[in-house]
This record gives sequence, C-alpha cells and structure tokens, in this order.
Amino acid sequence: MNAFMTSRRNLIAGGAAAAAATGLSILPTTRVSATMATPTNRPIPELAPYWKKLDLGEILSRPAAFVSISQVKSLYEPWGVQGGEKQWERGTLEATVRVATSAREAGNFKSFNWIGYSVFRQEYPKSVFDEVQYDAWTGSLLDWPAEKRTADNELAEPLKALVQDGDLQYDEIALQSSFVGTPLLMELQRKRIETIVFTGIHLDWCIEGNARSARDYGFLPIVVGDACSCQKWEDDEAALRRINAFFAPVISSETFVSLLQNRA
Repeated sequence: MNAFMTSRRNLIAGGAAAAAATGLSILPTTRVSATMATPTNRPIPELAPYWKKLDLGEILSRPAAFVSISQVKSLYEPWGVQGGEKQWERGTLEATVRVATSAREAGNFKSFNWIGYSVFRQEYPKSVFDEVQYDAWTGSLLDWPAEKRTADNELAEPLKALVQDGDLQYDEIALQSSFVGTPLLMELQRKRIETIVFTGIHLDWCIEGNARSARDYGFLPIVVGDACSCQKWEDDEAALRRINAFFAPVISSETFVSLLQNRA
C-alpha cells in the first residue's frame, strides 16, 4: 500500500512521519478518479420514538439547506493524505449525489454548501492543543508543494459536477464545526433556513459536531446516514445510533428522496 494512504487519525498516531520518509509523490502522471461504489447495506438505525412523531416530509418542505462536509479528494482518491480509509468504496458519494440532485429538484432548498476540511493547518489560528494535534497530522509533510495541498482538499470529482452558480464553497477551520469562522451561519440566517440536511465525512467528527451545533442554533438537522461514514467502517453503526438518539433524525438517501417525492 502507498505510504500516503493514511487517515487523519492515523496521522495523529504517527503515520505522517512514515509517509514523509518514503519520499513518494502522491500525484500520478494521469489523474486517478474516485470510484463511484455501488450502494451498500448501511446500518441506518430505526428512528427514535420522538422523531416518529414528526412529519419529516413536512420538515423537509420548509426552507432548507444542503451541507456536504469534507467530501474531498484527500479521502476519495488513492493518492490523498487520508486515502488509506478508501472512502470511495463505501457508497457515500453515490448517496450524496442522490441527495443533492433531489434537493436541487425540490425547489425549497435555498442554500447549497460544499465545505472542505484541509488537514494542512499550519496557517490556521491555533490553541496549544490545536498546535500539537495539527502538527501530528501533516507536520512531516511540509515539503508538499502548494498545488498538492490544494488538490488534496478539492471536492471529489462526482460532486464537482453538481456545483452550480450561487452555491458556497469554503473550508471548515474549526476542529469539528462549520458554524465557527465560516459563512455558514450568516448564510442560513439570511436565507431564513429552518432545515439542514447533512452529508459527509467523518460521521463521528464533523457530522456529529455540526448536527449538535445546528440543534443549539435552533435549526432542524437531518443526517443522511448512507451519505456519511466514520474513519473506520465498523464505527458507523454506533455513531449513527448516537446521533439518531440524541441530536438529529438519521435517514437513508432513498428515504430522503421518497420523502421529497411524496410530500404534499
């Protein structure tokens, strides 16, 4: 396996140092595209009893925002810093395409946000905790030229084709919340958004963190479970169960499409 095929958390464990030692280039002479995996049986939990009391179709008919987080080449290309996770094999891209396309057609989705998450954070504002953690992620990869760092944080190819004029693209600069230091909150407030639909990586990091923040800001978050994943596939079930139990309804992409199609 290419030594660069590591993950954000593997980097914390020292994977970055090993990668840097190889001296290998991460960019092939011809671009390797992310593979659109076929949908898999994802561990979508049964809705918590209180979510069952809601008309989710009606909630999805309110002024809504689509938010994709960290669905970037770092995770979806074999040469990416976090390519060792092989996120392209999990079906999350196909599910996200399904969700974004249906949301676009629905008409009430007034805001589309494609949020990156760069693991190269040397220039970010940092606490002492951030400083040592961010350095562990990529401190040994500082010889990467700017174009490689930029490519690592580009939106995955299947999603690039979905971006339209008026969509917002920016990076999450806090550890786990897109509501801090980005245009997200102002965008949602200015457009009077009520419902937020989340897709992305990592499920137990940015997705859970943003679902929590969304609730605290008074929004109605919905997480599309098969359009998200943890670093480790086996952690998905517990993360989805926790999110569904405490913070936001978790549904599948097929349920999302069905709710939009069947609403009054």
